[in-house]
Amino acid sequence: MKQLQDLHTYREIRQQPRVWKEAYEIILRQKGEIKTFVDKYLSEGFEIVMTGAGTSAYIGDALEPALFDTRFRGARAIATTDILTAPEFYFNGDSKVLLISFARSGNSPESIGAVKAVEATAGRIAHIFITCNAEGELAKRKGDNVLCILLPPETNDISLAMTSSYSTMLLSCSLVANIDKIEQQKEFIYTLSDSVAAAMDKYQDKIEQITKRDFKRAIFLGSGPLQGVAEECRLKLQELTDGGVMCAFDSFLGFRHGPKALVNPESLLVYLVSPKEKIRRYELDLIRQIQSNNKVQAQVVVCIESPGVPCDLCVELGFTEDMPACYGCVAYVFVGQMLGLFKSIDRGLCPDTPSVSGNISRVVEGVTLYI
Repeated sequence: MKQLQDLHTYREIRQQPRVWKEAYEIILRQKGEIKTFVDKYLSEGFEIVMTGAGTSAYIGDALEPALFDTRFRGARAIATTDILTAPEFYFNGDSKVLLISFARSGNSPESIGAVKAVEATAGRIAHIFITCNAEGELAKRKGDNVLCILLPPETNDISLAMTSSYSTMLLSCSLVANIDKIEQQKEFIYTLSDSVAAAMDKYQDKIEQITKRDFKRAIFLGSGPLQGVAEECRLKLQELTDGGVMCAFDSFLGFRHGPKALVNPESLLVYLVSPKEKIRRYELDLIRQIQSNNKVQAQVVVCIESPGVPCDLCVELGFTEDMPACYGCVAYVFVGQMLGLFKSIDRGLCPDTPSVSGNISRVVEGVTLYI
């Protein structure tokens, strides 16, 4: 097994706070171009749709509620995999669509196919491509109705699992949604980056110790934007263990309505606790109920400040609830990423290439486009 520092996955997780700052500076330099483009299409009544496949789709799932206090309020998240199979479910000749495509490589068949499908179905369309690969097919598309935001090259993750690509694309879209006041966003991004860097240093070894527990399933819970982040955390642990740990996600309140049957003595519970007190009171009620009624392998709480419930590990992120939701939600994801990394190692896999069966690959293969 390689040393930890030699693993692409580890380096790509740890580089996130640094590349977030770099992404901010990139978007700041593009302010004029971005603002002119966004102003044009919002003033003409274009609907914003955020799209991607897999992890890239989960960016939109987190941002749909998180952008509530930005110019992108009301944006919809629709996966490319849904658009591609039946674009007419979502668009018609009267549709005016500003399609924001998230793409690590920009070469996956669904990313390219969804763009073509919307172009063929909607009445009018404009594109914002947020991508990590300058050589990808999406990055090379040109046109008056196309805006490309190319992120730092390090975010084009080499490893199978998307880590820094996910978080940096999420933050970049949030910055675009706040482009009118981009200069004022610097404090938030730098505070977020410094807080997460410190939390990674503080909790890395403790997260590794949790992965030595003998859990065979894991459940991630979050509310609002953090439910979307829980969705991504679920995928990271499942794909990095090659399906050896089966994972689920849900909202805290939704979990009681059937999915709570998943909890058993072989379970890991990870609670992504909201910074907002009015949301948190519902979450803490469920945590206490689980602790009263169930035996599990371990419970991890991720929060800005300890809520005071017993757990095996409490990861405090260290910023305040003044952090906008569209930035703060991404701070939680490194816990899921590190759980996946270290559980992969614990199971004797290489996190960079964990799929022994070959069932999953870095860029999806085998998709025939019927367009």
